[in-house]
Amino acid sequence: MVDADQTFVIVGGGLAGAKAAETLRSEGFTGRVILICDERDHPYERPPLSKGYLLGKAERDSVFVHEPAWYARHDVELHLGQTVDAVDRAARTVRFGEDGTVVRYDKLLLATGAEPRRLDIPGTGLVGVHHLRRLAHAERLKGVLASLGRDNGHLVIAGAGWIGLEIAAAAREYGAEVTVVHRGETPLHSVLGPELGQLFAELHREHGVRFHFGATLTEITGQDGMVLAARTDDGEEHPAHAVLAAIGAAPRTSLAEAAGLELADRADGGGVLVDERLRTSDPDIYAAGDVASFPHGLFGTRLRVEHWANALNGGPAAARSMLGREEIYDRVPYFFSDQYDLGMEYSGWAPPGSYDQVVIRGDAGKREFIALVPCIARRRRAPGRSPGNRRQRGEVRCQTPRPRQDPNDTP
Repeated sequence: MVDADQTFVIVGGGLAGAKAAETLRSEGFTGRVILICDERDHPYERPPLSKGYLLGKAERDSVFVHEPAWYARHDVELHLGQTVDAVDRAARTVRFGEDGTVVRYDKLLLATGAEPRRLDIPGTGLVGVHHLRRLAHAERLKGVLASLGRDNGHLVIAGAGWIGLEIAAAAREYGAEVTVVHRGETPLHSVLGPELGQLFAELHREHGVRFHFGATLTEITGQDGMVLAARTDDGEEHPAHAVLAAIGAAPRTSLAEAAGLELADRADGGGVLVDERLRTSDPDIYAAGDVASFPHGLFGTRLRVEHWANALNGGPAAARSMLGREEIYDRVPYFFSDQYDLGMEYSGWAPPGSYDQVVIRGDAGKREFIALVPCIARRRRAPGRSPGNRRQRGEVRCQTPRPRQDPNDTP
């Protein structure tokens, strides 16, 4: 039974945390809701940071999940710029802020997200080395790209994942010269495989992006504290006025680990281990969003998903579980990307090696197609059923331009 005397604390001011707070109120919870954010900005969505906002096509206010007045209007206690440094599971308390404020919780949600992986090479302390995760990063990077475009400057990007490619596209639209250094043979290999990755390589080459595959950065050189060039492990040197590290993100698990919660193996993506209702190894603590490693019955494995739709849907699912609803979180992963005039949507989970073919329906040459990725997903045995393999698929849609699917329409 949930009543007005209970206190629910949410750690993390991203989309998952903000939507969890919203869901608690919309589901009728009348107790105390405390949302603690380590950033000074109100909770915001991250996709615009590498898309519309970075390109100057979206206003700053458009990135926020709610207008600032929403939190007070819905009696959500919002603490901005405050870091939670301890969870005491025995006392059921969290400690946060410079003054060491301690609050007791009845239920706790960890929505701490992920943080960008840093380059561990000489030269990362030079002015002009960047990464992108937060709104402040996007604001700074927007100015950098505009300056590079005006001065015919060079940007070197380490990594050809989604962030790297979206920023490459934005930089070219600003007029900057772009080189992408990637250790794989194609962009997006770990997500889309070589066939679709090659299509994205061709798209970027058509827009003037240079790729250096099969290599990694080993040093960033500079002069007078400023970036001058980037060197790779095969002896190449690329001129650079700025370098962007886009080599992935790591789940922010330090708080959970210090509290003694079970974590997923790093080989499986890491994160905080949760069950199908997003409960951690402590029944009063939940996790959602980028940080949560959850079992997916359809795919028969654990997933940790760092995409917008997972935060959008996972935060509310965790909130309903905190309220005692018997809801299983089994959303099919979904994400989207905008690069130049191409829009792409992906639904499913089909890592390289899990499928034997890619079926293209449409015109790949015009980049107006659906790619079906059949794969084998082992399902857990359900009561009364025999075990076995079930054929599932991932689905990629590309169109120029195209309307975006509502992620709430995904299974």
